[in-house]
Amino acid sequence: MPGRTEAVPSRRLSQTQWVIVSMIAGVAVGYFFPDGKAAGFHASDLQVLSNVFLRMIRMLIAPLIVSTLMIGIAGHGDDLRRIGRLAWRSILYFEVATTLALIVGLVVVNSIKPGLGINLTGADVGAAAELAQNKVTFAGMLEHVVPTSFLDAAARNDALQITFFTILFAIGLAQVRGNLRTGMLSFCETVAESMFKVVAIVMKFAPVGIGAAIAVTVGRNGLGVLGRLGMLVLSLYLALVLFVVFVLLPIALLSGVPIRRFVNAVKEPWLIAFTTASSEAALPLAMTRLEKLGVPRSIVSFVMPTGYSFNMDGTTLYLSMASMFVVQAAGIRMPVSQQILMMLTLMLTSKGVAAVPRTSLVVLSAALTQFGLPLQGVAVILGVDAFMDMARTSLNVVGNCLAAVLMAKWEGTFDEVGHAVTARDGTVLRVLTSSPASRAGLVDWHPQNRSSKL
Repeated sequence: MPGRTEAVPSRRLSQTQWVIVSMIAGVAVGYFFPDGKAAGFHASDLQVLSNVFLRMIRMLIAPLIVSTLMIGIAGHGDDLRRIGRLAWRSILYFEVATTLALIVGLVVVNSIKPGLGINLTGADVGAAAELAQNKVTFAGMLEHVVPTSFLDAAARNDALQITFFTILFAIGLAQVRGNLRTGMLSFCETVAESMFKVVAIVMKFAPVGIGAAIAVTVGRNGLGVLGRLGMLVLSLYLALVLFVVFVLLPIALLSGVPIRRFVNAVKEPWLIAFTTASSEAALPLAMTRLEKLGVPRSIVSFVMPTGYSFNMDGTTLYLSMASMFVVQAAGIRMPVSQQILMMLTLMLTSKGVAAVPRTSLVVLSAALTQFGLPLQGVAVILGVDAFMDMARTSLNVVGNCLAAVLMAKWEGTFDEVGHAVTARDGTVLRVLTSSPASRAGLVDWHPQNRSSKL
């Protein structure tokens, strides 16, 4: 109508945009309020906010894994061969992906040689020697898979041990008949749906926790440390980009993964993993986003926790580069055969130890000791490890998200056209789906779709 102006709806920032704003603010706070100041406010004072966010995330992991994995396995009834096929395909893909990551890291570090010119003399080996005492062996890894107590594994958020126990329990439940099995599955479905709601609540705090984590990292290490060891950091980031472009992207394209939808689904979990340097922090949100993307819950709940122990692409790539960095800095000429042997050792010893604090440094220190290399190299790397940890952890999350999509594609259960209808604030209103898998009855078990077999 003349003389009447229509109200223009205000544009609110999305969750991802808020996270980016908090990252910028965190860098500024860390730079202007470093820990070196004599008195007053320090960026490290914000550590409590970062810790609170990470603790809220970690409290979700055990109930989320147990409830979703129980539904995914026990809900299929007698069709347990499908779970065995999924496990075999997943492990095989994990080994191929991590092997390629080692190769990419080895090629980049031998081409750029970031360790040349680094002086290892005078480096404090105290922290490195302490890490080296935590020796990691293949036999120890196998023993670590089996928990002595489920409650202990849940209290430590050991995703691998939780997954192992839950798979056994779900297989047993799948053999139970009648109302007992139905009741347990209904309970697990209620827990899973409730936990996904809790994830949405916790993620409202993400910008605060992430901004605090960035501020603490910059405040403690400073940006100047990147100048001294910048070549190593840049080499790692370059290797990670090459791995994505020449390994993950071709695999996704050849498998028919919808790239744009996949990027939109994983960008926020990737950002959370990058800023917090914690795979655990990104796990709950990654699981919800993959399910909305079209990956069945049964596959998400199996592949993601398992991949966190066996498919650490970023970590294995980092280990290959860090170990050769120490070799170069020490002035040692190592033949290719010896390099390959060290890579095989790293590939085996890095499996199944995701619950160990500072896993990559523990594995690296043990490998250096085994091959008689100086631990001073680890002491030097510690100066910039926080910046490298952010990159390798975020790639771990992306690699596992892609693995879940690939397993769904190969199983024929990926929802090609399903998508979540969301409000402007990101709230999921409903999920539309018309995939052949859904119409054929290959979707996950749900209380409203109980099979006559139960």
